[in-house]
Amino acid sequence: MSGKYEHYLRHLRKEIEPMFETQLTVVGHIVNDLQRRTVGGQELIKFRVASNSRRRTGEGSWEPGNSLFITVNCWGKLVTGVGAALGKGAPVIVVGHVYTSEYEDRDGNRRSSLEMRATSVGPDCSRAIVRIEKPGYAGPDAESAPANSAEEPVNSAEDAGSVGSGDGAENPSALPLSA
Repeated sequence: MSGKYEHYLRHLRKEIEPMFETQLTVVGHIVNDLQRRTVGGQELIKFRVASNSRRRTGEGSWEPGNSLFITVNCWGKLVTGVGAALGKGAPVIVVGHVYTSEYEDRDGNRRSSLEMRATSVGPDCSRAIVRIEKPGYAGPDAESAPANSAEEPVNSAEDAGSVGSGDGAENPSALPLSA
């Protein structure tokens, strides 16, 4: 098999070991619908993330800074979790190995794009309320749970009434997030 994804498939089959790959963490939002396909018998989910910075001006207001757009490729077990939990507009934190993908466009011009082979993908809990569902995990049972716990239970999305954006609008007493 030849083509763009051959390197990934060889990596998944443990035919090659990565060396000197650049690992990166990107915090941003998914900007397109997830694209799911099968390549060489392996499932792939692909999406783009935008990470936008802001900076404070001398007058104390905020202005837009630089932006990073990156295509994220999810293979293996990530396909199930990402496909079930995330979609366009979701605030995410992605971790993976970054590389430049070179290709030829429809007009025959050489192009390149920044891509990431994700090793971890998750929702950004500073900007969304999230409920975790782990297969086979039903939570603590009454026998193993401590009778008087010093910790207060964490509010779920149901307790909060709705899924929030994390900007404090749902809870005016919430502390503002720093940029």
